[in-house]
Amino acid sequence: MQFKDYYQTLGVARDATADDIKKAFRKLARKYHPDLSKEPGAEARMKEVNEANAVLSDPEKRAAYDALGRGYQPGQDFRPPPDWDANFEFSGPGFGGAEAADFSDFFAELFGRMGARPREGGFGRREARGEDHHAKIVLDIEDAWRGAARQISLRVPRTDAAGRVVLDTRTLDVRIPKGVREGQLIRLAGQGSPGLGGGPAGDLLLEVHFHPHSHFRASGRDLLVDLPVAPWEAALGSVIPVALPDGGTLKVRIPAGAQSGRQLVVRGKGIPGNPPGDLELTVRVVLPPADTARAKELYETMARDLKFDPRAASGG
Repeated sequence: MQFKDYYQTLGVARDATADDIKKAFRKLARKYHPDLSKEPGAEARMKEVNEANAVLSDPEKRAAYDALGRGYQPGQDFRPPPDWDANFEFSGPGFGGAEAADFSDFFAELFGRMGARPREGGFGRREARGEDHHAKIVLDIEDAWRGAARQISLRVPRTDAAGRVVLDTRTLDVRIPKGVREGQLIRLAGQGSPGLGGGPAGDLLLEVHFHPHSHFRASGRDLLVDLPVAPWEAALGSVIPVALPDGGTLKVRIPAGAQSGRQLVVRGKGIPGNPPGDLELTVRVVLPPADTARAKELYETMARDLKFDPRAASGG
């Protein structure tokens, strides 16, 4: 995927005001609108202009794009870093994708999960509930195992009096429930936009993601673990301790003759819940190095006495 420079597309500077962006968009729309333009490739060019305007005219999308895109050149190979959009607060309930379908893969990769903003309340209503907001937060997987109290700081984009996008910060104390799943929403009541005419405030929806862990991966409430074993543990069978995210240890029996890639499942020992997830272990046989004279001697004895041909055993 190639990086798109939306400022270059509209022909404005990176510090352009909201009014600068509006004027540039209107000028290009008159030039490339398919119903009016005789320019070659006008329809495709207009689509690019619409996409750039959809980002740069929206203070929230623009702030996120600016934070991500510094240092990239147009057309450069690009993949957004994991969780690049974490702790940005966006208005609207989010987690949709209808708007992204009209634009490029680059737009969809960055903003496809934010969704379109909801419509305002009906005409003539004196009271209206405030708009919900949403943000993605990234937790440690241990938080899901035992629950936690966390203080999170969210970056809140807004347009200042000069028409430029600035980022405010607000800090919230959040209770992380035990057993929370990746992708689950934590709702903070009344932390969205204020209501209109005395209506109630909207809510803030926090979508949970987990930091990469050196040992564990989450799939729903199931906990996936690679389990390194020595050749003799796999060949003869053994009982191996497995560390859990809460600091405890579980003893797992490895059946004799286990091969690398074998799946072992311990029911109910994944992330807590009702019901709890499972612990899914993948056996990985690890060979000791032949880095001493004694180790080499043992390997030579095995090669001589076992008469084992792994290619014949696998049918290769």
